[in-house]
Amino acid sequence: MRFMLIVRATAASEAGEAPPPGLVERMLAFHDQLGAAGVLLDAAGLRPSAQGWRVQHTPGQTAQVVDGPFAPTRELIAGYTLIEVRSRDEALEWSRRFPAPFEGLPCEVEVRPLYEADDLAPRTR
Repeated sequence: MRFMLIVRATAASEAGEAPPPGLVERMLAFHDQLGAAGVLLDAAGLRPSAQGWRVQHTPGQTAQVVDGPFAPTRELIAGYTLIEVRSRDEALEWSRRFPAPFEGLPCEVEVRPLYEADDLAPRTR
């Protein structure tokens, strides 16, 4: 089972500010633990939305590109960690150990299971 641990953006991360002191080291140590356990698939921080874009699809129209930045910040993603574990409970345990991404500020790490190929396979009756 694969799970994505999603770090929500803050005004500071959207402004492109450097991570707080020690955060990079804590995240690298956590990712090292995930790697040593054989469950880390990928992890990265995302640049501010001002450096990105969205492609909007409207039925009957050509796709439209909209440049960032995007608001509100609370709906944006600052980074992610992708893991593959044996169970939801194991993912829950790893997510509890995730370092606070913005120490001293309220922050969230959202955890979402990914669809697997079997989940999307056509079903025969």
